[in-house]
Amino acid sequence: MTRYEYGGDEFIFVELSEEMTLQSNFKAKAITEELRGRELPGIVDICPGNASYMIRFVPEEIHPDELIKILKKMEEEVSWKEMTIQSRIVDVPIFFDDPWTHEVLMRFRGNHQDPESTDLDYAARINGYDSKEELIKAITDAPYLVSMIGFVPGLPWCYQMVPQDRQIEVPKYVRPRTFTPERAFGFGGAFAVIYPVEGAGGYQLFGTAAAPIFENEQKNKDFKDDITFPRQGDIFRYRSIGREEYDEIREKVEAGQFEYLIKDFSYKPQDVLEDPDAFSEDVIRRLYK
Repeated sequence: MTRYEYGGDEFIFVELSEEMTLQSNFKAKAITEELRGRELPGIVDICPGNASYMIRFVPEEIHPDELIKILKKMEEEVSWKEMTIQSRIVDVPIFFDDPWTHEVLMRFRGNHQDPESTDLDYAARINGYDSKEELIKAITDAPYLVSMIGFVPGLPWCYQMVPQDRQIEVPKYVRPRTFTPERAFGFGGAFAVIYPVEGAGGYQLFGTAAAPIFENEQKNKDFKDDITFPRQGDIFRYRSIGREEYDEIREKVEAGQFEYLIKDFSYKPQDVLEDPDAFSEDVIRRLYK
Protein backbone atom coordinates (compact mmCIF):
# COMPACT_ATOMS: atom_id res chain seq x y z
CA MET A 1 0.00 0.00 0.00
CA THR A 2 1.32 3.45 -0.92
CA ARG A 3 2.59 5.55 1.99
CA TYR A 4 2.32 9.36 2.00
CA GLU A 5 4.47 11.19 4.58
CA TYR A 6 5.10 14.83 5.49
CA GLY A 7 8.76 15.88 5.55
CA GLY A 8 8.86 19.01 7.67
CA ASP A 9 7.04 22.02 6.21
CA GLU A 10 8.22 21.78 2.59
CA PHE A 11 8.43 18.11 1.58
CA ILE A 12 6.13 15.18 0.86
CA PHE A 13 7.55 11.69 0.55
CA VAL A 14 5.61 8.98 -1.30
CA GLU A 15 6.64 5.33 -1.00
CA LEU A 16 4.97 3.23 -3.69
CA SER A 17 6.47 -0.07 -2.57
CA GLU A 18 8.69 -1.35 0.24
CA GLU A 19 10.72 -3.39 -2.23
CA MET A 20 12.34 -2.31 -5.46
CA THR A 21 10.76 -3.76 -8.60
CA LEU A 22 10.83 -2.59 -12.18
CA GLN A 23 7.07 -2.04 -11.95
CA SER A 24 7.35 0.28 -8.94
CA ASN A 25 10.16 2.25 -10.59
CA PHE A 26 8.18 2.65 -13.81
CA LYS A 27 5.19 3.80 -11.75
CA ALA A 28 7.24 6.44 -9.92
CA LYS A 29 8.63 7.66 -13.25
CA ALA A 30 5.16 7.89 -14.82
CA ILE A 31 3.69 9.86 -11.90
CA THR A 32 6.60 12.29 -11.59
CA GLU A 33 6.66 12.95 -15.35
CA GLU A 34 2.92 13.64 -15.30
CA LEU A 35 3.38 15.96 -12.31
CA ARG A 36 6.11 17.92 -14.12
CA GLY A 37 3.86 18.28 -17.12
CA ARG A 38 1.04 19.81 -15.06
CA GLU A 39 3.32 22.64 -13.78
CA LEU A 40 1.33 23.07 -10.56
CA PRO A 41 1.95 26.31 -8.63
CA GLY A 42 4.22 25.94 -5.60
CA ILE A 43 6.16 22.86 -6.76
CA VAL A 44 9.90 23.55 -6.33
CA ASP A 45 11.44 20.16 -7.07
CA ILE A 46 10.43 16.61 -7.99
CA CYS A 47 12.84 13.83 -7.07
CA PRO A 48 11.97 10.29 -8.25
CA GLY A 49 13.56 7.37 -6.40
CA ASN A 50 13.87 3.63 -6.81
CA ALA A 51 10.36 2.81 -5.59
CA SER A 52 9.31 6.22 -4.30
CA TYR A 53 9.48 9.93 -4.97
CA MET A 54 9.74 13.18 -3.04
CA ILE A 55 8.22 16.59 -3.71
CA ARG A 56 9.48 19.93 -2.43
CA PHE A 57 6.81 22.62 -2.41
CA VAL A 58 6.07 26.13 -1.13
CA PRO A 59 3.37 25.74 1.57
CA GLU A 60 2.19 29.33 1.10
CA GLU A 61 1.31 28.48 -2.53
CA ILE A 62 -0.08 24.95 -2.19
CA HIS A 63 -1.30 23.24 0.99
CA PRO A 64 0.31 19.83 1.62
CA ASP A 65 -3.06 18.15 2.14
CA GLU A 66 -4.24 19.49 -1.21
CA LEU A 67 -1.05 18.27 -2.87
CA ILE A 68 -1.44 14.80 -1.37
CA LYS A 69 -5.01 14.68 -2.65
CA ILE A 70 -3.72 15.46 -6.16
CA LEU A 71 -0.98 12.83 -5.89
CA LYS A 72 -3.42 10.14 -4.74
CA LYS A 73 -5.68 10.87 -7.69
CA MET A 74 -2.70 10.71 -10.04
CA GLU A 75 -1.74 7.34 -8.60
CA GLU A 76 -5.17 6.02 -9.62
CA GLU A 77 -5.24 7.64 -13.06
CA VAL A 78 -1.66 7.50 -14.40
CA SER A 79 -0.71 4.24 -16.09
CA TRP A 80 2.94 3.34 -16.50
CA LYS A 81 1.96 0.52 -18.85
CA GLU A 82 1.08 2.92 -21.64
CA MET A 83 4.06 5.26 -21.42
CA THR A 84 7.03 5.29 -23.78
CA ILE A 85 10.42 5.92 -22.19
CA GLN A 86 12.95 7.95 -24.16
CA SER A 87 16.29 6.56 -23.11
CA ARG A 88 19.95 6.07 -23.93
CA ILE A 89 21.80 2.75 -24.11
CA VAL A 90 25.35 3.23 -22.82
CA ASP A 91 28.41 0.99 -23.00
CA VAL A 92 30.13 1.25 -19.60
CA PRO A 93 33.57 -0.45 -19.51
CA ILE A 94 34.48 -2.03 -16.14
CA PHE A 95 37.87 -3.44 -15.14
CA PHE A 96 36.71 -6.21 -12.79
CA ASP A 97 38.98 -7.48 -10.00
CA ASP A 98 41.36 -4.57 -10.59
CA PRO A 99 44.39 -3.97 -8.33
CA TRP A 100 43.16 -0.65 -6.85
CA THR A 101 39.80 -1.70 -5.44
CA HIS A 102 41.38 -5.03 -4.47
CA GLU A 103 43.92 -3.20 -2.33
CA VAL A 104 41.15 -1.19 -0.67
CA LEU A 105 38.83 -4.12 0.05
CA MET A 106 41.70 -6.13 1.55
CA ARG A 107 42.55 -3.16 3.77
CA PHE A 108 39.02 -3.25 5.21
CA ARG A 109 38.50 -7.00 5.67
CA GLY A 110 37.69 -6.42 9.32
CA ASN A 111 34.58 -4.50 8.22
CA HIS A 112 33.31 -7.36 6.07
CA GLN A 113 31.00 -10.34 6.62
CA ASP A 114 33.75 -12.72 5.44
CA PRO A 115 37.24 -11.43 6.29
CA GLU A 116 38.81 -14.52 4.67
CA SER A 117 37.33 -13.86 1.22
CA THR A 118 37.32 -11.11 -1.40
CA ASP A 119 34.13 -9.20 -2.21
CA LEU A 120 33.79 -10.92 -5.61
CA ASP A 121 34.34 -14.41 -4.23
CA TYR A 122 31.92 -13.77 -1.36
CA ALA A 123 29.24 -12.38 -3.69
CA ALA A 124 29.65 -15.31 -6.10
CA ARG A 125 29.26 -17.84 -3.31
CA ILE A 126 26.13 -16.38 -1.69
CA ASN A 127 24.48 -15.99 -5.12
CA GLY A 128 25.09 -19.62 -6.06
CA TYR A 129 27.90 -19.16 -8.58
CA ASP A 130 30.89 -21.50 -8.64
CA SER A 131 33.40 -18.75 -9.37
CA LYS A 132 33.84 -15.00 -9.59
CA GLU A 133 34.12 -15.38 -13.36
CA GLU A 134 30.58 -16.79 -13.47
CA LEU A 135 29.35 -13.87 -11.35
CA ILE A 136 31.01 -11.34 -13.66
CA LYS A 137 29.37 -13.02 -16.66
CA ALA A 138 25.95 -12.74 -14.97
CA ILE A 139 26.57 -9.06 -14.24
CA THR A 140 27.53 -8.29 -17.84
CA ASP A 141 25.04 -10.58 -19.65
CA ALA A 142 22.02 -8.29 -19.17
CA PRO A 143 21.72 -4.48 -19.08
CA TYR A 144 20.75 -2.31 -16.11
CA LEU A 145 18.14 0.39 -15.68
CA VAL A 146 19.44 3.57 -14.06
CA SER A 147 16.57 3.70 -11.60
CA MET A 148 17.74 6.66 -9.53
CA ILE A 149 20.53 9.23 -9.18
CA GLY A 150 21.66 10.00 -5.66
CA PHE A 151 23.73 9.47 -2.50
CA VAL A 152 26.37 11.78 -3.99
CA PRO A 153 26.00 13.86 -7.19
CA GLY A 154 25.89 11.69 -10.29
CA LEU A 155 25.93 8.28 -8.60
CA PRO A 156 23.70 5.92 -10.65
CA TRP A 157 21.66 3.29 -8.86
CA CYS A 158 21.34 0.51 -11.43
CA TYR A 159 18.86 -2.37 -11.31
CA GLN A 160 19.43 -5.29 -13.67
CA MET A 161 16.63 -5.83 -16.18
CA VAL A 162 16.13 -9.53 -15.48
CA PRO A 163 13.36 -11.50 -13.72
CA GLN A 164 13.31 -11.06 -9.95
CA ASP A 165 14.52 -14.60 -9.27
CA ARG A 166 17.69 -13.87 -11.24
CA GLN A 167 18.60 -10.65 -9.46
CA ILE A 168 22.08 -10.61 -7.95
CA GLU A 169 21.89 -9.48 -4.32
CA VAL A 170 24.58 -8.80 -1.75
CA PRO A 171 24.58 -7.11 1.68
CA LYS A 172 26.54 -3.98 2.42
CA TYR A 173 29.63 -4.23 4.61
CA VAL A 174 28.98 -4.84 8.31
CA ARG A 175 30.73 -1.50 8.94
CA PRO A 176 31.34 1.06 6.17
CA ARG A 177 34.80 1.69 4.78
CA THR A 178 36.30 5.09 5.44
CA PHE A 179 37.68 5.10 1.89
CA THR A 180 36.38 4.08 -1.53
CA PRO A 181 38.29 4.95 -4.73
CA GLU A 182 36.87 7.24 -7.39
CA ARG A 183 35.04 5.27 -10.10
CA ALA A 184 34.83 2.12 -7.97
CA PHE A 185 32.17 -0.29 -9.26
CA GLY A 186 30.17 -1.56 -6.30
CA PHE A 187 27.16 -3.69 -5.52
CA GLY A 188 24.75 -3.43 -2.58
CA GLY A 189 21.35 -5.06 -2.23
CA ALA A 190 20.21 -5.55 -5.83
CA PHE A 191 21.90 -2.35 -7.06
CA ALA A 192 25.09 -1.79 -9.02
CA VAL A 193 26.71 1.63 -8.59
CA ILE A 194 29.75 3.61 -9.67
CA TYR A 195 31.19 5.94 -7.03
CA PRO A 196 31.71 9.33 -8.77
CA VAL A 197 34.38 10.52 -6.33
CA GLU A 198 36.45 8.99 -3.56
CA GLY A 199 34.95 8.82 -0.10
CA ALA A 200 33.41 6.46 2.42
CA GLY A 201 31.22 3.57 1.32
CA GLY A 202 29.73 0.22 2.26
CA TYR A 203 28.95 -1.56 -1.02
CA GLN A 204 30.87 -4.66 -2.09
CA LEU A 205 33.71 -3.67 -4.46
CA PHE A 206 33.91 -5.59 -7.75
CA GLY A 207 36.07 -3.38 -9.97
CA THR A 208 36.71 0.06 -11.43
CA ALA A 209 34.97 1.99 -14.21
CA ALA A 210 37.45 3.14 -16.84
CA ALA A 211 35.56 6.34 -17.65
CA PRO A 212 34.23 9.02 -15.29
CA ILE A 213 30.57 9.59 -14.50
CA PHE A 214 31.37 12.93 -12.81
CA GLU A 215 33.73 15.49 -14.28
CA ASN A 216 33.92 18.88 -12.62
CA GLU A 217 36.37 20.18 -15.23
CA GLN A 218 34.03 19.15 -18.09
CA LYS A 219 36.97 18.21 -20.33
CA ASN A 220 35.29 15.40 -22.26
CA LYS A 221 32.41 15.71 -24.71
CA ASP A 222 29.84 13.85 -22.60
CA PHE A 223 30.22 16.47 -19.85
CA LYS A 224 29.95 19.67 -21.91
CA ASP A 225 26.41 20.37 -20.70
CA ASP A 226 26.51 18.76 -17.26
CA ILE A 227 29.20 17.74 -14.79
CA THR A 228 27.34 14.45 -14.19
CA PHE A 229 26.76 11.86 -16.90
CA PRO A 230 24.01 9.40 -15.84
CA ARG A 231 20.31 10.17 -16.26
CA GLN A 232 17.41 8.37 -14.66
CA GLY A 233 15.99 6.00 -17.26
CA ASP A 234 19.34 5.33 -18.97
CA ILE A 235 20.17 1.71 -19.75
CA PHE A 236 23.75 0.78 -18.84
CA ARG A 237 25.46 -2.27 -20.25
CA TYR A 238 28.46 -3.03 -18.05
CA ARG A 239 31.21 -4.57 -20.21
CA SER A 240 34.19 -6.41 -18.77
CA ILE A 241 37.57 -5.14 -20.00
CA GLY A 242 41.22 -5.94 -19.31
CA ARG A 243 44.13 -3.77 -18.20
CA GLU A 244 45.21 -2.85 -21.74
CA GLU A 245 41.83 -1.40 -22.76
CA TYR A 246 41.49 0.23 -19.35
CA ASP A 247 44.79 2.08 -19.84
CA GLU A 248 43.79 3.15 -23.37
CA ILE A 249 40.52 4.62 -22.09
CA ARG A 250 42.27 6.41 -19.22
CA GLU A 251 44.67 8.04 -21.71
CA LYS A 252 41.74 9.32 -23.77
CA VAL A 253 39.98 10.62 -20.64
CA GLU A 254 43.05 12.51 -19.46
CA ALA A 255 43.49 14.02 -22.94
CA GLY A 256 39.85 15.11 -23.08
CA GLN A 257 39.21 12.79 -26.05
CA PHE A 258 36.95 10.16 -24.51
CA GLU A 259 33.33 9.69 -25.56
CA TYR A 260 30.88 7.05 -24.32
CA LEU A 261 29.32 4.71 -26.87
CA ILE A 262 25.67 5.78 -26.72
CA LYS A 263 22.58 4.88 -28.74
CA ASP A 264 19.27 6.68 -28.36
CA PHE A 265 16.49 4.21 -27.57
CA SER A 266 12.79 4.24 -26.79
CA TYR A 267 10.81 1.42 -25.24
CA LYS A 268 7.69 0.59 -23.29
CA PRO A 269 7.88 -0.96 -19.79
CA GLN A 270 5.86 -3.91 -21.01
CA ASP A 271 8.69 -4.74 -23.45
CA VAL A 272 10.95 -5.39 -20.45
CA LEU A 273 8.44 -7.24 -18.28
CA GLU A 274 6.95 -9.55 -20.92
CA ASP A 275 10.26 -10.95 -22.20
CA PRO A 276 13.32 -9.57 -20.36
CA ASP A 277 15.75 -11.90 -22.15
CA ALA A 278 14.57 -10.79 -25.60
CA PHE A 279 14.71 -7.17 -24.42
CA SER A 280 18.30 -7.58 -23.22
CA GLU A 281 19.36 -9.15 -26.50
CA ASP A 282 17.72 -6.32 -28.43
CA VAL A 283 19.43 -3.67 -26.28
CA ILE A 284 22.89 -5.19 -26.72
CA ARG A 285 22.36 -5.74 -30.45
CA ARG A 286 21.31 -2.11 -30.95
CA LEU A 287 24.23 -0.81 -28.88
CA TYR A 288 26.97 -2.58 -30.80
CA LYS A 289 25.58 -2.88 -34.33
